Amino acid sequence: MFRILITDDEPMIRMGLAKMIEQAGLLDCEIRQAAHGEEALQVVEAFQPHILFTDIRMPTMDGIELCRRLSEQGSAIRIIVVSGYSDFEYARACMDYGVKRYLLKPVGRQELHELLLKLRASDDDKPTVSLVPVRELNDWAMRLEDAIWELRQSDVAELMEAWLRRYPAFSLMPEQTAELFQELLELIVVRMNARGNGMVNLSHDTVVSASPEGCFDALVSAVDLLMNRIKERRSGKRKHPVEEAKAYLEEHLRREVSLDEIAAKLGLNPSYFSQLFKQTTGQTFIQYRIRSKMELAKRMLEQPGNRITDISYEVGYADHPHFTKTFKKITGLTPSEYRNRLGIE
Repeated sequence: MFRILITDDEPMIRMGLAKMIEQAGLLDCEIRQAAHGEEALQVVEAFQPHILFTDIRMPTMDGIELCRRLSEQGSAIRIIVVSGYSDFEYARACMDYGVKRYLLKPVGRQELHELLLKLRASDDDKPTVSLVPVRELNDWAMRLEDAIWELRQSDVAELMEAWLRRYPAFSLMPEQTAELFQELLELIVVRMNARGNGMVNLSHDTVVSASPEGCFDALVSAVDLLMNRIKERRSGKRKHPVEEAKAYLEEHLRREVSLDEIAAKLGLNPSYFSQLFKQTTGQTFIQYRIRSKMELAKRMLEQPGNRITDISYEVGYADHPHFTKTFKKITGLTPSEYRNRLGIE
């Protein structure tokens, strides 16, 4: 029988998840609940659960501290973090303490069903990748996932080659090597899906079924598939991301829209978005934003009823001299000179 502990400060979420697990009918289990990390540690000591579902943000003791405490105790509990999109950075911290799964709220029945099947199929008697330091494996997964997400092909290739040189040092048996590669891939997928996109659902035997010699090639293929799915997802939008960014900026020229804000709107990494914007437009985002503001200023200057000081504020420049200096740098004329050219007094 599986012993399961659900930790969340919201009773309805705890009871809802417990009911979903029971209704799935996949595990013969006993379920207990805790309202925060401190209570969970007390339940762990008495109940000795096999599986822990935990929220991140909780009073008294949050999920990160709970995971850290269990990691320090050398706990073998399988931990699944259940939290919202906005808590991805917190989830990454939990992964450093051995967390292997991340479910997004609200938890879907299909997603939970697939997870329970994996938990049921797991065999504690077989060799595990615990021979590899958890922090090191998580570090490789983090670096690879970042490079994959930002589509940095050369960095991905370098990291994969470095991994190929590194893993033999663990002196693993063939079946352990396959499991190690599968674990690395699953950590990458967990991190990617935790970004809030839920785009990846690779077959469980993507790497496991490969021979030790073929594990690396299988991992390379899986990583290539991940990158292709990201490209397809992004290119499948109604507009190119840069076109969407330009349209959003045009609608908000009267305030200082940041690169991070637009990247978040598009669901892109800021660094990747910055590179993509420069490659597409030939300008940095800031350069494009300034020029767009000055184009708006020109249109407003063409209307005789608009005062230059008001125009300055309208395009986001509270400092009038700075606006004048910027306008001249872009157009070669001061706002007054521009109006004079148009015959506007």
